[in-house]
Amino acid sequence: MKVLLVEDELKLGEYIKKGLTEAGFIVDHHMTGLDGYHALMTEEFSVVLMDVMLPDVNGFELVQRYRAAGKHTPVLFLTAKDDLSDRVKGIEIGGDDYLTKPFAFAELIVRMKSLLRRANQADYKSSVMHVADLKMDIAKRTVYRGDTAIKLTAKEFSLLQFFLERQGEVLPRSVIASQVWDINFDSDTNVIDVAIRRLRIKIDDGFDIKLIHTVRGMGYRLDALETGIDKDSTDKDDLK
Repeated sequence: MKVLLVEDELKLGEYIKKGLTEAGFIVDHHMTGLDGYHALMTEEFSVVLMDVMLPDVNGFELVQRYRAAGKHTPVLFLTAKDDLSDRVKGIEIGGDDYLTKPFAFAELIVRMKSLLRRANQADYKSSVMHVADLKMDIAKRTVYRGDTAIKLTAKEFSLLQFFLERQGEVLPRSVIASQVWDINFDSDTNVIDVAIRRLRIKIDDGFDIKLIHTVRGMGYRLDALETGIDKDSTDKDDLK
């Protein structure tokens, strides 16, 4: 497994590289955003460890450019900032997980393995899933409703994939948080609702058949049936 580490703190970078190397990973360590971005765009990696506060280019901006180029390697952000707004931003622009410094090396390994496991599972699952006129091709990373291409962020793609894999099931927010974000659900935040609202806008708005529905007091459900489903109950609350 080859890992790209973009971290400008020399001691921390050397510590992470040494530990990962001893764990059997091949680590390519860069201390600037530009060097890291060049590696991102010219080499293949199994996972990316990206510091947010770099001396030249912000890590968020690098990953945003990387995702815009159609690249889907899992990215784990490393940062000293623990603000909820930063964590949400990191996920929204294409990050797959977010680890706050200082952290235990064991936790880093666990999170990396979780990202790698999800990526490997996607490789072995059926390449194409669909409901009604929506079709997702996992291998090609494409989503269509009829003949209309739907552009999704990396996290939106993972969220829709999870819905399709559990098609017809009512999924509580806690389950979505743990399975898609690898986090414990915090009832004081609306991160899950906001993400689903944005996904719903992309795949449902403008189409006659609505696919993402809200089951009041229980969670969300994806299917082409509306019986017993309150699809509008969180339209206003999602964006608060």
